[in-house]
Order: sequence, then C-alpha cells, then structure tokens
Amino acid sequence: MKFRLGMFVNPFAGLGGSVALKGSDGVAEQALALGAVPKAHLRMAEALKVLLPYKNKIQILTASGEMGELVAKELGFHVELIYQTSHTPTSTDTHQVVEVLNQTEIDLLLFAGGDGTARDVYSVVDDTKPVLGVPAGVKIHSGVYGVTPKASGLVVKMLLEGELVSLMRADVMDIDESAFREGRVKAKRYGEMLVPAEPRYIQAVKMGGKEVDELVLADIAADVIENMEDELFIMGSGSTVAFVMETLGIENTLLGVDLIQNESLLASDLTAQQLLSLTESQSTKLVITLIGGQGHILGRGNQQLSSDLIHRIGKENIIILATKTKLKALEGRPLIVDSGDPKLDKELSGYYPITTGYHDSVMYQVAAPDELENEIRC
Repeated sequence: MKFRLGMFVNPFAGLGGSVALKGSDGVAEQALALGAVPKAHLRMAEALKVLLPYKNKIQILTASGEMGELVAKELGFHVELIYQTSHTPTSTDTHQVVEVLNQTEIDLLLFAGGDGTARDVYSVVDDTKPVLGVPAGVKIHSGVYGVTPKASGLVVKMLLEGELVSLMRADVMDIDESAFREGRVKAKRYGEMLVPAEPRYIQAVKMGGKEVDELVLADIAADVIENMEDELFIMGSGSTVAFVMETLGIENTLLGVDLIQNESLLASDLTAQQLLSLTESQSTKLVITLIGGQGHILGRGNQQLSSDLIHRIGKENIIILATKTKLKALEGRPLIVDSGDPKLDKELSGYYPITTGYHDSVMYQVAAPDELENEIRC
C-alpha cells in the first residue's frame, strides 16, 4: 500500500521577500520585474528529499508543471497528475487543486507557500483532511507549517515509519500586507486546519509519567460523547468502547455489538442481519477499538460488522478509539482490517485519526492483510 500524498507548490510564494516587497500577495509580477527568483519549489524539494528513502512507498498526487509535477519527478517520485494548468498559476489554481484533492483519497495534503497560501487552502479544504505546510513564504504566522522545510518532511517521515503523530487544530493566520508595507502589523486569525504535529506520547492526564488507564479512557469517552449527534451509533466490542457506554450509563455487550441513538440504547448484541435492517437508510457511525497486541479492528471478535454494513457506513464514518499505550505496543505495525472482503479491506486501508483522548488524536496506518504480506516479502 502506498502513502497517498497530495502535494502542490505555490510557485510565487516568498517571491517578494528578496526584493523588499514584504510579501507576494498581488505583487508577483512586480517582484519578478525587480529580479526576484522563484524558490518555493526548492523549499518543497528540501521537504521531499527527507522522503527519498521511502519513495517507492509514496504516490504523489499533484498539479502540472511548477505547481508540483516538476519537483516531484525531478526527485524520482511516483507522480499522478490530478490537475492541469496551461497558464501562470494563481490563487484560483490553488483553490481548484485543493477542490480536486477534496474528492480524492489522500493521506495528507502537503503544500509549499506562505500565509496567503494557507488561507487559500483553508478556504476550500475538507476540514477532515490533515494538512501540512512547507514554509516558503515571506510571512509565516500560521501554525500549519513546519519550522523548516526539512521539519515538514520529517513529520511525513514519522507517519511512514509508523510513529504516533498527533493531530491538532492549528491556526491559520495572515497579516494585511498593505499595512505591513506601511510599517503596521495587522494580523488576523482566519480559522483552523487539521495538522499532524510531532508525537505527544504522554497524555495530559498523567501519574508517574504513564497513562492512567481509567483517566485516559474517561478522556476518550468524553471526546466521543461530545461529538455524538442524533444519528445512529454502532458500538463495537471491546473494553474501550465499553467504557464509553458505561460513561453514558448504558448497559453494554462487551463481546457483542450494540446500537444507540441520542445517548439511549436501541438494541443490544445484534447480528449482522439485524444491523443491516436497523441501519437501513439512516445516517450511521461505527465506533470500534483494536485488539490489544494484535491490532485488528475488523474481523476479530466483531464479525457482526459485515462488509455490506461497512460499505454502507463508509470509511469516513468509522471512529477508532485506542489509548496511546496500546498503539505504542504495536511498535509501528499497522492496524488490520480483515473483513473477509479483500476489495473492501483495500478500500479501508490508509491513515486514520485515532481518538486517544479528549480533543486528542493521532494519525495511524490501517492496512489490509495482503498488504502486510507484501511488506513482509519485501
């Protein structure tokens, strides 16, 4: 299984810095006339060079020419063009590239630019997609960037190596360049994007530097319950999901599958056919956890979750819960989906946000059995 990296470059990012224009927004032509040389692609190259040892495991989905194709191909990466431009790129192209990536299965969106580019991405990106910036602009006030281009590459490298990489909401900031050129700093917060950060292996609630199971499970339960709306929730087997049910005050089937709505029990210990019948034509989410030490999330102890049901629910509606202690015990091995349907297992593969605490999640790989076998043979 390849890591699907959505990537693009704003070729004019940082262009105005070397010619004292204090930014590039709306002044690219002026900067070029003053002798500025585009360097954003070089910044992206710095990030991608960190990933060269893994290039056979990465599929880069990018835009044509200087918006990403050239730098990726020059470094020898596998490239899939998802957007074609025949003119000098503008912010409209950024919007359109991100719109295409919104409709595409990617594990991470990596872009090179400055605060203006971050604003453009924020304005259209699906807020469930992890995003990471490679700093290439004059102004880097937003928290969505690595501290250096290499640092951005190292975060992606950590994902590829199976390390726990926390997902955080980071601010998208920008300043008024017109005011800045007049010597006034006028910053504004535009919103937040989901960003992979360096791993935070230690929970906020601690004792002796280790996770305290009950307190961590309470944090996980609080996060799940806070995000419950009026749709149906299938509650899978396992002690972590059971703790969520206990927190709700609902009787739980530890080794079975229950159905709840509006924090009330609708049916318990359901069969595969019952689940299909009760969730037909209704918005449904699935809450599951992993088998400690093995990493299975589907196909071990929850065969009631049929491939037909999972197809109907959709990958985007699967909520995976785990403590960081359990994830670390896997030593970088991916979580496993073994639904009995190889095609579905492949579709479910990828990187998921795993809920590990209250407003705390990490990116972690999910793989199909045949993908694990291929990796072992390699």
